[in-house]
Amino acid sequence: MRDLFVLAVVFGSVPVILARPWIGVLVWSWIAYMNPHRLAWGIARDFPVAMTVGATTLAALLITRDRRPPPLTRETVVLALFTLWMVVTTFFALEPDPAARQLEKVLKIQLFTFVTMMLIFTRERIHWLVWAIVLSIGFYGVKGGIFTLATGGAHRVLGPYGTFIGGNNEIGLAMIMVLPLMRYLQLQARRVWERNLWWAAMGLTGIAILGTHSRGALVGILAMLAMLAWRTRRKLLFVLALAALAPAAWDFMPEKWHARMETIERYEEDRSAQGRINAWGFAFNLAKDRPLVGGGFETFRPRWFLEYAPNPYKVHDAHSIYFEVLGEHGFVGLALFLLLGWFTLRRAGRIRRLTKGREALLWAHDLASMIQVSLVGYAVSGAFLGLAYFDLYYALVAITVMLGKVVESARAEEPAPEAAAPAPVRPGFPAPEGGRSGTRP
Repeated sequence: MRDLFVLAVVFGSVPVILARPWIGVLVWSWIAYMNPHRLAWGIARDFPVAMTVGATTLAALLITRDRRPPPLTRETVVLALFTLWMVVTTFFALEPDPAARQLEKVLKIQLFTFVTMMLIFTRERIHWLVWAIVLSIGFYGVKGGIFTLATGGAHRVLGPYGTFIGGNNEIGLAMIMVLPLMRYLQLQARRVWERNLWWAAMGLTGIAILGTHSRGALVGILAMLAMLAWRTRRKLLFVLALAALAPAAWDFMPEKWHARMETIERYEEDRSAQGRINAWGFAFNLAKDRPLVGGGFETFRPRWFLEYAPNPYKVHDAHSIYFEVLGEHGFVGLALFLLLGWFTLRRAGRIRRLTKGREALLWAHDLASMIQVSLVGYAVSGAFLGLAYFDLYYALVAITVMLGKVVESARAEEPAPEAAAPAPVRPGFPAPEGGRSGTRP
């Protein structure tokens, strides 16, 4: 049944995408983030569903007039330069064949980031894209929260096998990024029962994040919740709910979970933490030796650890978005990566300022605020996880850029304030120069 459902949705969406290409971005997002085919056991599991939807969307993009060129902003320029730089570093990669295969995957992500900006350019489309993202990853949040409660937190919450978010660390980061978007949708809900459902979804997702047993996710959720309490509307209600639920969730987790989290303070005694620090040293040494291009994709391998790692026999994945980019694309690549994140945060902050106090644009203020929260969660938790090329991060960049354009258009269409009317002139008294009303002598 799962196989039939996935294939029915994919092939059933083809004619819809050809008629309305922006729907293809939603279906692509569903496949990219939820990976529904990985939940099946038959033909759908290995069927090229992403290629089918992607090819259909690109074909529809070529023939439709319902598109716009990607906006020329600081974010899009830096993203284009970063993408180009990854192509350049691949030509000088230490592992040419694996690097070329990884580049192909990354280019697909970046291509659809720009396609998103070409097709998602209205408030309604942005809102539907947020829904697609939240439902896709929120599915694992709600499911993982129920699983954690049912098992007493004894087992780790994992994502779909063989995907970007298959591991406990990775699914933890994805849920951290999506939880603020849940809050955005809750703020837009008009009915009490809808808001209550979102409270339940956010609570279960928070429990699922703890249920991943990921120390990086724990650090990330603490930073994200602090930012969320600062940026959200109705702060008092949110803080009270957090104060009531957080201690209970903390106490609910089993002793082995607490023992694992306590190793954050004793990282020098933890083998996994020492492996990460060794990998970070490897990335830094490699970048010093090849400061412009780094080692290229897929360079965290034993043969190169022998040459660049402080401990050549302790091979470890990057486990940091920053050291991953530094090791693979050098200091130039890291600078572009950091600039992209900084500019996106600034863009969201500018949107908040432009929409502050404007009832008609309150939705945009909420979304920009929650995007900032999501980006902070990615930046903090990503310091301990190797997800530098995660689709969702670049989708948030695209949404931020297009949200800015929607807000600018809405402000441009606002009627100009009327000129102040001159004060009435009393009978028998001529108005003085400058149009001001006179006074009785």
